[in-house]
Amino acid sequence: MIPYARQSIDETDIAAVVEVLRSDWLTQGPTGPAFEAELAAAVGASHAVSVSSCTAALHLACLALEVGAGDWVWTSPISFVASANCALYCGAQVDFVDVDPDSGLMDMQALEDKLILARARGRVPKVVVMVHYAGLVADMPTLAALARDYGFRVIEDAAHALGASLAGSRVGDCRYSDLTVFSFHPLKHITTAEGGALCTNDAQLAGRLARLRSHGITRDPRLMEGEAEGGWYYEQLELGLNYRMTDLQAALGRSQLARLDVFVARRRQLAQRYEEQLQGLPVRYLQQQPGAAWHLYPIRVEAARRKQVFDAMREAQILVNVHYLPIYLQPYFRRLGFERGCCPNAEAFYSGLISLPMYAALEDTSQDRVVGVLKELLR
Repeated sequence: MIPYARQSIDETDIAAVVEVLRSDWLTQGPTGPAFEAELAAAVGASHAVSVSSCTAALHLACLALEVGAGDWVWTSPISFVASANCALYCGAQVDFVDVDPDSGLMDMQALEDKLILARARGRVPKVVVMVHYAGLVADMPTLAALARDYGFRVIEDAAHALGASLAGSRVGDCRYSDLTVFSFHPLKHITTAEGGALCTNDAQLAGRLARLRSHGITRDPRLMEGEAEGGWYYEQLELGLNYRMTDLQAALGRSQLARLDVFVARRRQLAQRYEEQLQGLPVRYLQQQPGAAWHLYPIRVEAARRKQVFDAMREAQILVNVHYLPIYLQPYFRRLGFERGCCPNAEAFYSGLISLPMYAALEDTSQDRVVGVLKELLR
């Protein structure tokens, strides 16, 4: 059986977690801050704040940017639902920008056209959540220029893109954004089992994020509204949540992070091999991007044959998947008023979409089997 993705765990990972289990701190100890410092250094950001999931990171990002009722947040329809749900958690309204028909990334011209109309209507978004789909990197310089012109904030949803870079900028360095969020789910580039993080270069944002992930509480006398009554004293400054990452998870993250470059290099090698082997087949695939991190390897077959190919691949014990049904076509979003035709490129992109297996431990022989079965089905 070949899954579409899976974690890569070795004995150093297990030893790192066991070391924490034998320590005095299972959570809120020294391992969490150590992981944050190493992650910030790895992506080139000034600050990293670890949390319990990437969904939590997206929620906190919106809270920290003071998204609320009456605000608009725009994102890509080709993503997991969390990229849009984060706005709804805060009472804001969400809308979608169509994608480039070849890459699945948000289309910058479509964004600019939508912003022109939104300005005329007085509905410019407060935040744009830019999704680095499949580990390809979006056009962040253009997005940053639009953000300056129209006055919106930028969150990079880099759940697929840890280890990616483009034109000398590492995803997570926040050169073109206010915040970047990452996922450490087992199927991502590194794992903490469940977990996520936010990166930023804004010290005030980082401090607020750290409070919000832990009930809005501080023990820092400089931030308190009253005088500390003793060493036990803390104050809740705002309404936060419990989105903390445990030291067990952080230990696994530190161990995995040490192998990030190896994991990403293997994914790039696999992507190159797929492209070479898919030549001549009636499929479309994403074009190579030098710094892509390749969380997914999506292909598109003829829409009318997608279900047949999908089912046959699974019957052959190749557990392909599909990423994604456009978010606004989910029943919940349909009830909010979204209709088919909202983003025609996204719907066309989805129509024949299949994700082939892509993970660092995928062996060449297994990849060859994936392509061999696919060739038999499409000949």
